[in-house]
Amino acid sequence: MKVRSWLATTCSSTTTTTTTATATQNTTFSSAKHLYSDTSSASDSSPATSSMSSLQSNLSLQTLPSVPSLQKLTPETLNVSISYHSTTSLKLIPNLQITCLALHDNLLYAASTHIVNVYDRTTCHHLHSFSANNSSSGSIKSITFCNGKIFTAHQDCKIRVWKLIQNYQHKLLTVLPTVKDRLSKSMLPKNYVNVRRHKKMLWIQHADAVTSLAVNNGFIYSVSWDKCLKIWRASDLRCLESVKAHEDAINAVVVSVNGTVYTGSADCKIRVWAKPLDGKKHTLVATLEKHKSAVNALALNDDGSVLFSGACDRSILVWEREDSANHMVVSGALRGHGKAILSLINVSDLLLSGSADRTVRIWQRGHDGKYCCLAVLEGHNKPVKSLAAVWEENDGNGNNHDNRNSVVSVFSGSLDGEIKAWQVSVFRPSSLVSPYQILKI
Repeated sequence: MKVRSWLATTCSSTTTTTTTATATQNTTFSSAKHLYSDTSSASDSSPATSSMSSLQSNLSLQTLPSVPSLQKLTPETLNVSISYHSTTSLKLIPNLQITCLALHDNLLYAASTHIVNVYDRTTCHHLHSFSANNSSSGSIKSITFCNGKIFTAHQDCKIRVWKLIQNYQHKLLTVLPTVKDRLSKSMLPKNYVNVRRHKKMLWIQHADAVTSLAVNNGFIYSVSWDKCLKIWRASDLRCLESVKAHEDAINAVVVSVNGTVYTGSADCKIRVWAKPLDGKKHTLVATLEKHKSAVNALALNDDGSVLFSGACDRSILVWEREDSANHMVVSGALRGHGKAILSLINVSDLLLSGSADRTVRIWQRGHDGKYCCLAVLEGHNKPVKSLAAVWEENDGNGNNHDNRNSVVSVFSGSLDGEIKAWQVSVFRPSSLVSPYQILKI
């Protein structure tokens, strides 16, 4: 049976206060009015706060007992202090579920059902809304960017391509697969594949909801509930390759800087794909099997040497490249979330995880391969479905940061229809080399 929801049964088991006038803005979509309200929340500048005590008590949660826990560190042992606060809360009226967040330049893209709302990342002012011609396209599952274009993945099995034009307006360019691509393939019977009993489709078409997109080196990678991975060339928008990648719905895809592709599925597996130097198509390199339930989210560190996977089993598994192998092996698990892991994102040396337990956790790696949960961001009333984050060059007051002081802007989107903006400051009293750089020495 196909698992079509990461909230299926298996998944269940202020340092500063900013005051801003509340305003309501009407857009071209009457069903998506925006209510802006700035909120403030307590910030943890010391590790000995109630939030840290809460997370320490949750570390006893045991899932996947055969995989050792990696969160052995505390902020004191890392010589790190952290402070955070919620700067803004954005709500839609009526409350539409936030299904996807993405950042590009100074813009925040937030998908709610079939509508994409665009905000200024720094001020959180609403700039524009755009969508397909009607709601039949279904909810938007993923947003990515390549060659000046915006790609959105939809529940109606299609990928839509948009272009940002003047005054933050967005124009629909085409739908993948393109008409030209379909016509060129439709004449030959060999281009048709069986997608279900008594039904055939062109191999360039997804047969079910497109759930995740990734970009690398001018190529777009898409995965779907139809169990397939497809590769598209961004320059001419042609589908170059289609792979039957899993035995169940695929929920996530990430691509490393060297082109290695990782797909996570409801079949509990992560599969690794690569193109041989003398080959034209991606082949299966390895199957990573440790999760006991559907894999919902994947993330890679900056150089692709560490893979993080989140699943309905409430654990984040950490996979590292083994010198003797051309693939990843599990090194341990990060535990603490009380329900399914729904989203993962890596920013510099920080990992952020969003969960059905309505929280966001911030993790940092130490030099010995162990991890510390620096903070738990709370405030959402429903599962945190999507995360976006960016490292800031300065703190918003014109003060540049050095290697000891990092400020990260975090955006969390929830099924309660709310987007929360957070400012997270990590201070290291002594300048430290990145733990990933240590691994390379």
